[in-house]
Amino acid sequence: MGKIPSREEAWALLTEYNKDEFHQKHARVVEGVMRYFARELGYGDEEDFWGVVGLLHDLDFEQYPEQHCVKSQEIMRERGLDERLIHATASHGYGLVADIRPEHEMEKVLFAVDELTGLIGAAAIMRPSKSTMDLELKSVKKKFKTPKFAAGCSREVITQGAEMLGWTLDDLISRTILALREVEQNTGLV
Repeated sequence: MGKIPSREEAWALLTEYNKDEFHQKHARVVEGVMRYFARELGYGDEEDFWGVVGLLHDLDFEQYPEQHCVKSQEIMRERGLDERLIHATASHGYGLVADIRPEHEMEKVLFAVDELTGLIGAAAIMRPSKSTMDLELKSVKKKFKTPKFAAGCSREVITQGAEMLGWTLDDLISRTILALREVEQNTGLV
């Protein structure tokens, strides 16, 4: 069994491979959303692990975009990190850049919310408040149905993630808005 890094160790690893502020912010947002869902879904004792998974899920993306979810496995194994962490982070690229299927509920959450946090964040920025605090489900759904809006956020992946979890799309979006509100309150990020 390998090492599970502390939050500080995970941040140091992330920033070693990700210098761009956009990638660091995305990692912190997903970390916060994962921590929220760990508590909400009854995995409070694993909140730190869920957070580290969220923080490191795109470890290799900035430097190795063509090897996304592959190079990260190599980097983590070289450092003796736990296989659960390696599997979880790589599984968010299932069907796109990796053949590692999300199995644990935590992995399914990561798969579902990774793209969705970007879409919701983009919708929030368009509001006068530039915040998720007053963002409604119907507003996000309208943006979701507009393919050119946040075009880089895959609607197919978000929909597939909701199905993996056995949630409706509305439920996934609503719950992720609540998660992002908490992240925004605690960190100012979205």
